[in-house]
Amino acid sequence: MASRGQHGGWLSSAGRRGLRRRLYEVLEGNASEDRVGRWVNAGLIGLVLANVVAAVLETVPSLLLHDAALMRGFEALSLIVFALEYALRLWIAPEDPRYRGLRHRTARLRYARSLPALVDLAAWLPFVLSALWGVNLRTLAILRLMRFVKLARYSPGMQSLFEVLRSERQSLLACLWLLVAAVLIAASAMYVAEGSVQPDHMGSIPQAMWWAMSTVTTVGYGDVYPVTPIGRVIAGLTMLTGIIMIALPVGIIATAFVDIIKRRDFVITWGMVARVPLFADLDAAAIGEIHKVLSAHTAQPGEIIARRGEQARSMYFIASGEVELEFGDETAVLGTGQFFGEMALLHNTRRAATARARRRCMLLALDAEDLAEVIRHHPGIGQRIRSMAKDEDGPHAVGRRSDIAAGEVPEKDERD
Repeated sequence: MASRGQHGGWLSSAGRRGLRRRLYEVLEGNASEDRVGRWVNAGLIGLVLANVVAAVLETVPSLLLHDAALMRGFEALSLIVFALEYALRLWIAPEDPRYRGLRHRTARLRYARSLPALVDLAAWLPFVLSALWGVNLRTLAILRLMRFVKLARYSPGMQSLFEVLRSERQSLLACLWLLVAAVLIAASAMYVAEGSVQPDHMGSIPQAMWWAMSTVTTVGYGDVYPVTPIGRVIAGLTMLTGIIMIALPVGIIATAFVDIIKRRDFVITWGMVARVPLFADLDAAAIGEIHKVLSAHTAQPGEIIARRGEQARSMYFIASGEVELEFGDETAVLGTGQFFGEMALLHNTRRAATARARRRCMLLALDAEDLAEVIRHHPGIGQRIRSMAKDEDGPHAVGRRSDIAAGEVPEKDERD
């Protein structure tokens, strides 16, 4: 009891911080590098998908699933898991880099107001309140389907799309303003042209707006259509305007999405290039020039990327996956972010090992010919690389006559 009182609870302050940090790594960290995080994320994704399927199937009367004890138990289990997940994410909010330096209470309040937190809250709180108030859960079916939105947390593509919508919100709002203006103008013109001819459908601007909206959005239900020549001319112009109105936001979103993906890939590949000892002393402009000539290649499991003994004319960066290097009787496994074959860019060497894809790999290749072309346009890059190659005693010596440098592969006790 004394020990418990001295430390302010079952865990000391340092213990709580360590536990909070570990939970943050599991729930919010890079799941690809944390086995527990992968299992937790997979379990939450599976639970969300199961809830969506259950919510859809419960609306089929013939299945009689709504009042089944198994479904009620599954819903209760889901509410407990989602509530626990929300509580844990709220507790670990101070570990988020966006909120570091703030008081814990302030950090948690800011997280609670974020969109992901509101989605997590909507996944369980309305159902608890409805159970307390005796409301029929069928009226909350749409909120159960909203749990599907939770999957956006685990999708880098969806996160990139949300980033696009946030960064281009001004342009998209301008497109919305143009769409509203086009609908109003088309409805007003059709009211003037056919208001007396079709009073039931075009007798007022609000009535004509239904036709204008369906036409501008290129849906065209066909329940309302112009019958006079001038009305058909207006309809034709409205259709052309609608095509432009739809194309504008699509183009904005597509362009911004591609730019964000390119920036993200650029940062990743830049970091890999900068880690290579051969390029470590180059400035940002030089690394940028090398980055431009990288080519991508996808290797399937078991595919031979390079054979031992063949002429080496390129080096490879591993963007994702694993590559196994076979040195005769020994092997070494390289993973994401590592590289091999850098000596091929300096010396006319043969491959020291057979490189085989252990898992599906995304590789970035840099050919000696491409690097030579960069050096031709930027001689300073070549001078820096050649000076490094001659510096046998320097920290980045690259004088080894093989395509695999000494520091590229794990130590012998680390090999598979």
